[in-house]
Amino acid sequence: MSDTGHPERSAGSRRGDEILRFAQDDKDVAALGRVAVLMGGSSAERQISIMSGTGVLLALRNQGVDAHPFDPAERELGELKREGFARCFVALHGRHGEDGSVQGALELLGLPYTGSGVLASAIAMDKVMTKRVWIAEGLPTPRFVRLAEGEQSREQLRAVPDLLGLPLVVKPPREGSSIGITKVAGYSEMQGAVELAARYDADVLCEEFIDGDELTCPVLGEGAAARALPVVRIVAPEGEYDYHNKYFTDVVRYECPCGLSAEEEAEIQRLVLAAYRTLGCRGWGRADLMLRRADRKPFLLEMNTSPGMTTHSLVPISARAAGISYEQLCLELIAAATLDSDPAWLAPGAKA
Repeated sequence: MSDTGHPERSAGSRRGDEILRFAQDDKDVAALGRVAVLMGGSSAERQISIMSGTGVLLALRNQGVDAHPFDPAERELGELKREGFARCFVALHGRHGEDGSVQGALELLGLPYTGSGVLASAIAMDKVMTKRVWIAEGLPTPRFVRLAEGEQSREQLRAVPDLLGLPLVVKPPREGSSIGITKVAGYSEMQGAVELAARYDADVLCEEFIDGDELTCPVLGEGAAARALPVVRIVAPEGEYDYHNKYFTDVVRYECPCGLSAEEEAEIQRLVLAAYRTLGCRGWGRADLMLRRADRKPFLLEMNTSPGMTTHSLVPISARAAGISYEQLCLELIAAATLDSDPAWLAPGAKA
């Protein structure tokens, strides 16, 4: 059992322990077989996914991996099997890539893939469900109100600041990369903020605003063997860590080392590992947090199960501080690609 009370799979049935143990030589690289880097997709984060996937593809090829791009928005996933791919690096972000959909298809095809399995991917993609799981496990996350599609009248919107205080944050619960997010400073801004978020999701997440340091912490591995990497502090101009600033400017500063005390960083890492294990994540992930200025209490915001791998992305920054190059990180992740299920069960005629 893990320290969260969840059963763990045996070492023989999982590949997560291979993280940070993959020895690069021609034999090992050849054993990976033909690799598909899944990128693009149909979500609102398509452009970022292409940027991530292009970087991963180049890194794998530079190390001799037989890697090829594959865009599920342009090709059927069944072609992966027909074209002899042996495993997949999932560099998709958002819907139909990070939400368990592609993971489920790859399970049926029997193709090992990077990152979390079907259930953990689906839960982590939904910020409301993630919060419910974390709250049930006693993990700190900002207070929130979920506004379903039929609960967004003017009267209902005006009641939200009374519950959560001002300012507050309004966001679509199943999007990433800061898409559709608004920081609301007054009652009059609620309507516009909810309308923006509702363009991306039928229901809307309203969240207590935590004033303090914005932090992120990646994790590699699975279960008891999972390891938290160094914490990164994000310093954005006037706190505007939005889609544009994230990916297309150099005005955001990423501090790693993060400047926290050793005790504070260790506590953040402990909390992130608990959050990762509670959701059942594997392979890799990245938790985003706020560290409240008033009392230095950390709050979990979300768990990313297919983090960005662009030139501005946070996992490579943290990995580099831990002595892991971008290319080595990509190689280790694809080496640890696995399935939720035993591939033997997928063979024709397999018996229960």
